Amino acid sequence: MGHIDNDSGVPTYWGKSGKTLQKLITMVATTDFLLFGYDQGVMSGIISAPDFIQDFPEVDGDSTYEGFVVSIYAVGCFLGACFILAVGDKLGRRYSIFLGASVMIIGVTIQLASVPGHNNMAQFIIGRCITGIGNGINTSTVPMWQAECSHHSNRGKLICIEGGNVAIGTLIAYWIDYGCTYGPHDMVWRFPIAFQCFFAIIVIIMMTNLPESPRWLLTHDRGDEAATILAALNDKRRDSPEIQAEISIINDAIVASGQVNGKTPFSELFTGGPTQHFRRLLLGASSQMMQQLSGCNAVIYYFPILFQTSLNTSHNLALLLGGVNMVVYSLFATTSMFAVERVGRRKLFLIGTVGQCLSMVLTFGALIPGTQSAAKGAAVGLFTYIAFFGATWLPLPWLYPAEINPMKTRAKANATSTVSNWLWNFFIVMITPVLLQNTGISGWGTYLFFAILNAMFFPIIYFFYPETAGRTLEEIDVIFAKGHGEKISYVKAAKELPHLDANEVQEKAKIYGFAVQDEEVGATSSVKEHGILSPNSSD
Repeated sequence: MGHIDNDSGVPTYWGKSGKTLQKLITMVATTDFLLFGYDQGVMSGIISAPDFIQDFPEVDGDSTYEGFVVSIYAVGCFLGACFILAVGDKLGRRYSIFLGASVMIIGVTIQLASVPGHNNMAQFIIGRCITGIGNGINTSTVPMWQAECSHHSNRGKLICIEGGNVAIGTLIAYWIDYGCTYGPHDMVWRFPIAFQCFFAIIVIIMMTNLPESPRWLLTHDRGDEAATILAALNDKRRDSPEIQAEISIINDAIVASGQVNGKTPFSELFTGGPTQHFRRLLLGASSQMMQQLSGCNAVIYYFPILFQTSLNTSHNLALLLGGVNMVVYSLFATTSMFAVERVGRRKLFLIGTVGQCLSMVLTFGALIPGTQSAAKGAAVGLFTYIAFFGATWLPLPWLYPAEINPMKTRAKANATSTVSNWLWNFFIVMITPVLLQNTGISGWGTYLFFAILNAMFFPIIYFFYPETAGRTLEEIDVIFAKGHGEKISYVKAAKELPHLDANEVQEKAKIYGFAVQDEEVGATSSVKEHGILSPNSSD
């Protein structure tokens, strides 16, 4: 399938163009992140279910094996992110998404085919790892594909919508897990695993007739195809002056960034100077690392186990409370799309860090006495933790690397940040069951561990993370050039730098001795001159 021109000569995909086409692209991106969230939550209610333990007795009473079964998914995600880091620019965004969704379905099928008594544990683990590979491919690709087909002014809102859908996907997983406990034996774990295919199939079907990233096409000398997609996204004819001007702008940006033939050497990630590529890589990757070390997936993956272990609830009540907790998670996650531009990235990072730290302090403090009444305070702490996390640290580490890194290194830097996410995800998910069993009454030391880590994040963010809200990508380039040139902190540079228009950015670039590499400067001029939408910001 491909595009079809309408009566006005405008290319369409699924019969749509302009804003409606962009909504379809957003729908696919949010569906994929629903799948991402679902995968994060689905094992939480399964791993401790009596029916699952009956079929997979290896996890019964063995916290290390339990952690391995859950965390092997993160290993797969890590491998998928590494795959995109290596060959993503060759495959393109569209084929990568096809591949990721298809691999996930294969992994799910392998898990479902596990039969007790026939090495079923090994088969389940292999299938779960393969499913993770597919998710790693897509989480490294979908945000970039969506951003390259969207207006740069929607950058924060769109990625926060994706983050909100991670929470909603986890919510769906928890309640499906809970509902399936009332079904027959096989349904308890097979149906929740199988339901992953529902989201993956939607992604595959929709992608059969949605466009490739026009910017990726231009880096591979496929100008005619890029012109068709640009025309469809802008609801204009291919031969319109606006589309030709847009193509010229992007091509100039590609040449300026050294991305001719779609190649950026890995060595560029480790350079300093006015562009500060390495510092910006570290900022993005460290945000993903701190997200995982904050304890989020210890709560998301193991919430029912936390309640069963720390509060001595039944499995059924633990699942029910987990479902309620995910409702809180989803509600607060949706607030981020409204706050991210108004409050700012930096303030949200700091607010979330304080809230998460205090929630973990409340949780471990309430568990120390070892009494049932005091432990109820721990439940409150877990609820407030997930509320703060959903509103702040859930979406921000996916947004910050996308905008903090310049166009020249963005694809590889984003993939590196995703690799960081899954490495630390594996570490936390692997050690959490062991910590719960070996750190004091009801595992209170586990929560003390996460409280200390959250406290350590505050000075890192306060002193090293500049504010990027309301800035074009070129202004962010100027912030780092200003900090380097004037020998001041980059946080201070961001505070001192006024908002700049396209011409002022160019002037600052000359002053600080760097070339503006993104297409947004030209795109901004094009918007002013022609009144068009520029969908191709590579943020």
